[in-house]
Amino acid sequence: MSRRLVWAALAVAILVALLPIGYLVSLSLRPPGDVLNSSLLPTEWTPANFVSVFDTIALGTMLQNSWVSALGAAVLAVLIATPAAYFTARRFGGERLLTALLASYCAPPVVAIIPLFFLLRDFGLTNHVLGLVLVNGVANVPVAAWLLDGFVRRIPVEIDEAAVIDGLTVAGAFRRAVLPLLWPGIVAALLVVFFLSYNDFLFAVYLAVTKESQTLTVGLSLFQGDRNVQFGQQAAAGLLGILPVYVLALAAQRFLVGGLTAGATK
Repeated sequence: MSRRLVWAALAVAILVALLPIGYLVSLSLRPPGDVLNSSLLPTEWTPANFVSVFDTIALGTMLQNSWVSALGAAVLAVLIATPAAYFTARRFGGERLLTALLASYCAPPVVAIIPLFFLLRDFGLTNHVLGLVLVNGVANVPVAAWLLDGFVRRIPVEIDEAAVIDGLTVAGAFRRAVLPLLWPGIVAALLVVFFLSYNDFLFAVYLAVTKESQTLTVGLSLFQGDRNVQFGQQAAAGLLGILPVYVLALAAQRFLVGGLTAGATK
């Protein structure tokens, strides 16, 4: 009986989670005249929105910018956070540094928009994907460090000590003894930062306003500027944007769950 209740609860949870996606699919397959229909299923089916959306906005360029900026930010954040997490997990007082990093992440990002804009402008990186890579990468270092800190603490400190006794420096012990054991955590941190950067809207809408540098999140907001909003095209663009990310999340869910669990139970 209890097992049936568990399965029933899981079925309800899955239904609630997939219902918005299902309605998004329904909207994307409706003609403009049927969009305001309140029913879950369209009265007419058409794939025209998936074709016309590329004429309404530069969707291909936006998708490319989103992926490039998110991948670059994930790599940058993990490159900085990996040695930082080793320090916070292994050195006395490292927890204070980790706390300070996480405290900085709690501040609302909007307070940094103006100084970031002027800094990027001085280096010629406004309206450039590289600027989004730098901003999102550095902004998500606290999250990556928090995740990796939990993985480092799972590795016995005796491994470091044995490597040092064998003649390696502390940096050498980290690179040759600890780093190979950190790959599950590194993959988890890469995925989490990628998803956070891919979904970023605030930095993108202020720091990348040209058509050549806009990301998908900014492109989706452009539909709201017209008097007649193309909800079908907006839904189609959203599906094209989230589908590969959903597939990536499903394929890498083992690393995601392991990374979040390590960070929560360190």
